[in-house]
Amino acid sequence: MNADALLGHRDAVGTAVALLLLAMSVGSWVVLLWKGWLLQRASRDVGRSTMAFWQAASLDDGLTVVRAMDREALLLPLVEAALVQVPAGQLAAAGDRAQQLTRVLRDALHGILHKLQAGQVLLATVGSTAPFVGLLGTVWGIYHALMGIAGAGQVSIDKISGPVGEALIMTAAGLAVAIPAVLGYNILGRFIGRIEADLEGFARDLRELLLTSAKP
Repeated sequence: MNADALLGHRDAVGTAVALLLLAMSVGSWVVLLWKGWLLQRASRDVGRSTMAFWQAASLDDGLTVVRAMDREALLLPLVEAALVQVPAGQLAAAGDRAQQLTRVLRDALHGILHKLQAGQVLLATVGSTAPFVGLLGTVWGIYHALMGIAGAGQVSIDKISGPVGEALIMTAAGLAVAIPAVLGYNILGRFIGRIEADLEGFARDLRELLLTSAKP
């Protein structure tokens, strides 16, 4: 049976399910390709920028180096936040320098991690819901086929094979959409975890450096 024959058995609900699976597949692949490229570049930049920062002669030189090498702006917010002096008279200025640095570095790190996690929710949603969307198409296709047979008053292989075949294809389509999304979510999550560990280590070392340099 060709594709035109299969499409001819699809009603509004079946069409909506197929379009939803198509949109989920396109969205997940866009995120996979974009995030894969971004995280690979970010991983290289974080390593190179961190090494160059610690080889700089001063904090100002280190900031200049990070601005030039950190293309995804992952280290830069940490350095800039740590070097900003909190104005007196604000609650943010309460406490000693160690508490202030902990606060500003934590806030900057949260913003960076939110940026790194962009798209992960979509992949998780597609991976967990696409099989059920495909199953919905299968159940509806079988129901549609049975209703057609009941209306015709007679049973034949030709009347059953088209709608049921389309219904089974919807199940396979749901799995085909979900599997790349789940695999991509796990693989990208490992990249994000490595970058997060590097950023946390850099933030901790930067805090210790600034506290040591501030001592008389």
